[in-house]
Amino acid sequence: MSSESTFGDYGGQYVPEALMPAIEELTDAYERYVLDNEDGFVDEFRERLADFGGRPTPLQYAEQLSERYDTDVYLKREDLVHGGAHKLNNALGQVLLAKYMGKERIIAETGAGQHGTATAMACAHLGMPCEIYMGETDIARQRPNVFRMRINGAEVNPVTTGRGTLKEAISETMRDWATTVETTHYVIGSVVGPAPFPAMVRDFQAVISEEAREQAQEKIGSLPDSVLACAGGGSNTMGAFANFVDDEGVDLYAVEAGGSSLSVDEEKGVAPNSASLSTGDEGVLHGARTKLLQDSHGQIMESHSVSAGLDYAGVGPELAHLVDEKRVQAVNVDDDAALDAFHRLSQEEGIIPALESSHALGFLHEHHDELGDSVVVNVSGRGDKDLETVIEETSKRDLDSAPDLSVFREVGGGL
Repeated sequence: MSSESTFGDYGGQYVPEALMPAIEELTDAYERYVLDNEDGFVDEFRERLADFGGRPTPLQYAEQLSERYDTDVYLKREDLVHGGAHKLNNALGQVLLAKYMGKERIIAETGAGQHGTATAMACAHLGMPCEIYMGETDIARQRPNVFRMRINGAEVNPVTTGRGTLKEAISETMRDWATTVETTHYVIGSVVGPAPFPAMVRDFQAVISEEAREQAQEKIGSLPDSVLACAGGGSNTMGAFANFVDDEGVDLYAVEAGGSSLSVDEEKGVAPNSASLSTGDEGVLHGARTKLLQDSHGQIMESHSVSAGLDYAGVGPELAHLVDEKRVQAVNVDDDAALDAFHRLSQEEGIIPALESSHALGFLHEHHDELGDSVVVNVSGRGDKDLETVIEETSKRDLDSAPDLSVFREVGGGL
C-alpha cells in the first residue's frame, strides 16, 4: 500500500481551494492510520470487517459454469459481505477513519444504492449521523436500497439536476462537503475523486484480492490464469486486481458497460454506454484527471447502463493508468449480455448477481475460450436490488437465458 497522488498521467487534486484543508487533513490521517497503523487502526478495521462484515468471503468453484465453458470458474463471493456487496469494505474503513479523525458527520453519494446502504450500515454500527445524496433516477430504479438506507437511520437527499444519476449525486455531495469540512467526512464510494481517495479506497478494497490470491493457491494449486471484474468507477475492480497486479502471468480484465452501443451522439451529448476506459478521453471530473466520456468540446456526456452502479461517465485514475500500461485489458459487454448472464448464474448456480457483476459474467460467457484454464470472477454484489429493473428490462428483450416473466405482466408488473 502507498499514498500515490498520481498514476502516470492521471489522478491529482483538482478541487476548490476551500476543500484543500480537508484533503490535506485526510491525506495525513490516511498515511498515519491506514498506512502506518497508528493507534492500531488497521487491526480494528480488520476485526470489524470480520465480525460485522462477515469476512473472509469464499472463493466458490462454479460447477455448472465450469462444465459449460470447459474451464475452471471460481466466483469471489463479495455478494456475501454484510449488506450484499463489496461496498462495505470501503465504507466501514472510511467511517472508522472519520471517527479516528474526530469528525461528527458522514455524507456520501450513491448510484445503485449499495454504497449508500453500506455507508448507512457502517454509520449505524459506529454511531455516526449519515446523509446520502442519490439521483432521482436512481432512487426510482433502486427503491429497495433507499428503504434500507432509511431503515438504518440515514437521511436520503434526492438530487434532481441533470439526469439524476451518480455523476450528479457526486457533484452535490462535494458541494455539501465544501461548506462543512470542519465537522464532516465525505465517504467517496469508488476509486475516484481527488487524492488520497483513489489509493485509500483501493487499499480498503484490496482485501478482496488478498483473500482471492491465497484462496486460489489453496484451491487451484497456483494462481488463476485470469481475473474478471466489472468496472464503473472501479472500486471492486481495483479491489479484485490489487494483489494480482505484480503477477504477470495473471491476465486482468476490467469489464465495462457497453450499454446499447459504443457510438456517441455528440449532437445530443449522449453516450449510450458507460465504457470510458474503452472509448473515453483524458479530462478532469470530480477532482481528478482520468478517462471520461466527453464530446469534442470537452463537455461531459450523459452515460448509460442498465446497471445503475456502472452508469458513470468516468473511471478511477489508477485503473485508467493500468489500462494505458496494458497491465489491465479494458473490455465491455452490452445490456443484453449482462441481463442474459444475470439469468444464467441465477438458474445454473443458484446465485442472483448484481447487474454490475453480471457484466463480468457476460464477458466470461462470450470469451471463455480466451481466458485460460482457471478464471476468477468477482461477484461484486447480490442482485436483490435489481429485480424490478430485471423484470422490466427482460420483458423488452428476447434473451437466451430468461425465464417466463409473463406472470408479472399479467398482474400489472412489479414485485
